[in-house]
Amino acid sequence: MTRVAVIDVGTVTARLAIASVEADHVTNMTRRSTIVNLGEGVDQSGMLLESACNRLLACIDDYLLQVRADQVDALCCTLTSAARDAKNSSQLLDELAARALRAQVIPGEVEGKLTFLGVAQDFPTSRLLVADNGGGSTEFAVGSLEGGRTPSLDFVRSIDVGCRRVTEKYLSRTDPPTSEDLAAAHAFAAEAFGPVLDWERKGVSKPERLVVTGGTSTTIVALAKALVPYDSAQVHLATLSQQVVEDQERRLAGVTAAQRAEFAGIQPKRAPVILGGTVAVSEIMRAAGFNEFTVSESDLLYGLSLTVAAAVEGSASPVGWEPQIGDRPQVVV
Repeated sequence: MTRVAVIDVGTVTARLAIASVEADHVTNMTRRSTIVNLGEGVDQSGMLLESACNRLLACIDDYLLQVRADQVDALCCTLTSAARDAKNSSQLLDELAARALRAQVIPGEVEGKLTFLGVAQDFPTSRLLVADNGGGSTEFAVGSLEGGRTPSLDFVRSIDVGCRRVTEKYLSRTDPPTSEDLAAAHAFAAEAFGPVLDWERKGVSKPERLVVTGGTSTTIVALAKALVPYDSAQVHLATLSQQVVEDQERRLAGVTAAQRAEFAGIQPKRAPVILGGTVAVSEIMRAAGFNEFTVSESDLLYGLSLTVAAAVEGSASPVGWEPQIGDRPQVVV
């Protein structure tokens, strides 16, 4: 058995997972998630804010305390959309290096492959469309698992549409947004997703199932079920229909961000961006031609854990990407 710690730094959320991997399967995983909003303002300025970086670094130091208290064979840290977009990401990477974190800003295609690897563990015989709807981007991957370990993918694409990006572009001018701004947000997402998910145009047969990961999809389930506290058992592998997504969008669009924060099932810090994410998820369904989708929590953290474990064991990477790993994290005080 190999025990790994992985940290995923997204545009909205930073997450830690400590996982046990055996025979190419995650047998146990504990997770933590913190909304740090690293991507605040990045879409407009192209720069990471000092305050956002400081929020992330405080979160990372807290995570590293937990990692140090555990017996892990390796530690890996990846950063995604906000860090890809920002011109000053190297400064953040230097701060992470001071903590002995060999952090990597990964391309969107790698992010999509890692997420597909994690999601597909629950659907080993299905041909899937996996959509990882994040804060700054959405990754699409179509394919299936090959021999239960290596994804066989028709294509992987990363599109710069996510809950924070949609919010900052279209839904932050007024609170709540106008119907015109909401329509513009839908048009933006539809224009971006349409060509990618046009099966006939791409010469690809339509997948059997749409699976969506990310904080928006899990939050829509929690809102629809009024989950307090959050209950992973009621969220993971839940099915959401187009009607439920549209109902929640209308509910969210009719109130201010402060009022959304009071809804049962939502993290208050996610309230400002959840409407933008719901718009994106709705347009994913419409573009891909699905009336429902499955929500998965077996996402990038799972795929990253499997890939790091393979590196520790000296096996070939299941996604063709090699993680930089370390085992002596430091906490800066």
